[in-house]
Amino acid sequence: MSASFVPGRPLAARPRPAHPATARLLVAACGGLMAPLALADSAPAPAELDATVITAVAPSSPLTVVTDPKVPRQPVPASDGADYLKTIPGFAAIRNGGSNGDPVLRGMFGSRINLLANGGQMLGACPGRMDAPTSYIAPENYDKLTVIKGPQSVLWGPMGSAGTVLFERDPERFGALGSRVDGTLLAGTDGRLDKRLDAAVGGPLGYLRGLANTSRADDYHDGDGHRVPSRWDKWNGDLALGWTPDEDTWVELSGGRGDGEARYAGRGMDGARFLRESLALRAERSRLSETLEKVEAQLYYNYADHVMDNYSLRRPSGSGMMAGPMAANVDRRTLGGRLAATWRWDDLQLVAGADGQANEHRQRSAMGEGTYDRVPYDKDADFHTYGAFGELTWYAADDQRLIGGARLDRAEVRDHRSRIGSGMMSQPNPTAGETRRDTLPGGFLRYERDLAGMPATVYAGLGHTERFPDYWELFSPEGSPGAVNAFDGVKPEKTTQLDIGLQYQGERLESWASLYAGVVRDFILFDYSERGAMGPSSLARNVDARIAGGELGAAYRWSAHWKSEASLAYAWGENRADGEALPQMPPLEARLGLSYERDAWSAGALWRVVAAQHRVADGKGNVVGQDFGDSAGFGVFSLNGTYRVSRNLTVSVGVDNLFGKDYAEHLNLAGDAGFGYPAEVARAIDEPGRTLWTRVDFHF
Repeated sequence: MSASFVPGRPLAARPRPAHPATARLLVAACGGLMAPLALADSAPAPAELDATVITAVAPSSPLTVVTDPKVPRQPVPASDGADYLKTIPGFAAIRNGGSNGDPVLRGMFGSRINLLANGGQMLGACPGRMDAPTSYIAPENYDKLTVIKGPQSVLWGPMGSAGTVLFERDPERFGALGSRVDGTLLAGTDGRLDKRLDAAVGGPLGYLRGLANTSRADDYHDGDGHRVPSRWDKWNGDLALGWTPDEDTWVELSGGRGDGEARYAGRGMDGARFLRESLALRAERSRLSETLEKVEAQLYYNYADHVMDNYSLRRPSGSGMMAGPMAANVDRRTLGGRLAATWRWDDLQLVAGADGQANEHRQRSAMGEGTYDRVPYDKDADFHTYGAFGELTWYAADDQRLIGGARLDRAEVRDHRSRIGSGMMSQPNPTAGETRRDTLPGGFLRYERDLAGMPATVYAGLGHTERFPDYWELFSPEGSPGAVNAFDGVKPEKTTQLDIGLQYQGERLESWASLYAGVVRDFILFDYSERGAMGPSSLARNVDARIAGGELGAAYRWSAHWKSEASLAYAWGENRADGEALPQMPPLEARLGLSYERDAWSAGALWRVVAAQHRVADGKGNVVGQDFGDSAGFGVFSLNGTYRVSRNLTVSVGVDNLFGKDYAEHLNLAGDAGFGYPAEVARAIDEPGRTLWTRVDFHF
């Protein structure tokens, strides 16, 4: 392989034309929908059927969104974690193909989002994040999704500067011997077929729970009818054995395995294997004394084995650096644990504990079909992180709360690479055998107050976190200015951010606002340059930056059956070192919804409007994406309906992008000419055109 080739790196793209009028259209549309929301009188009776989620789930508490990943929502139900998260205001996703995108929260990417699945981190292995952590998450196999925006929690490992995302499973509780089964069958356009089964059997002393799902689809077609390389085929299976001798004790041993393949429009290779193996032991004991409310402990092991090649799901190009068949195999083993206790004294609650994680990364590659598995693995990196944390809540009064937290992490990484580069560009690694260590403090303080005379809460929080560079930032770039390589040159990133907001819950009107502004010292930025036939090269460096933005949302119930909804999200960033925008910032986005609910059925409409993005930084980005120029705004209209056939059976139908709009998201990677696009150009990855889907949910 060429020295400049990194498996999974995006190819070049052509800028799309911009439409500046879209921003004015978006603002006008929001104003038109929100104008009537000032009306209010007695609340109507609630509908019997939970309608499909159209625009947003309101925060359950300041900066925290909690939702059920199994609830139907538009667009078509997600095939992975990133696909699901992008339906929450503030999130976007970098699309690779039809599945396995990479989530972006408030314009921030990668390990700036602290993501846990069932209490543990499932880290991907590809140097170009072709297998982002969300690739291994099937959202509907979890019972609860919690999003904590901003550096406003210290409880779940090193603080995410953008936020924390928890995909969680609840313990089963059976008062007597019994069982339950629920599942989903989904069929849609372009060969989409999903099947999911979740079953449990148990009694007062414990339970056995099994989860299994498959998801597949063919290449989709964009609004102009062009085929976009995007097919995937995945499966997952998990088993949990729980012990519940009394209502205060829970012990669970769980294990799981999954695999799949995915074809990518914006990559030089496809994902031929996404093997996941997971094992976890969790225990909780509540009400141990008058002051000790709970003790919880967890150990987990996660393994990702990822294969990338250019021959399983496509034909080699026959020319250039990807002329012949080649493959790369990377894997990562992660072992971690957590111990925490919760105390309560009158108006004080304290959660304190410690956590830790170790992970090892290996890689191998070879030319020719099926030859990589005869090549031994080379370990290139191992990471260790240990932390202690405490989070204290003071219930100062019935209507006031002060929450503060602090944690201290010790992080280290060892560089095991003997050489860097490949082929004729291979050279000895100047940091071979070296270890980097850093001590990283973090914390936050937040004030919450319930307003007198109205059902509203206001809050303000200040958080600070220092983030150790991740694998992708230390080992993927070709270099770092002023240093022998990125391992030597990239510094930890330091974010200080102010979050303020309001939540209102009236009889007819529900609204919320979440705004933030922050400064980032030593923001880790990727600079890309073209080297002709050798492809793009990248450098990672630190710059100082400023960030700001927020999310707004409202829902108004006009009558017992009609409800309108709206949400707005915006992210802004400035690279102060270069005096230009931070790259890969999603544009202003609004979601406008209208729903009707009556007895056993509901119907809804969603108009998603996205402004053009003119704040770009050409040639700069992150490890999987970069700005190539302005992007156009667009609007997409979708419809859905749900009918409860019986208490055990519900049918949902939907059509996304009803009018077949041809459009691409600003963050999408470059497409590869020759995959159904006009052969003379490479272009941004267009989104799916008109998509029809039907979903059946059952529960017994």
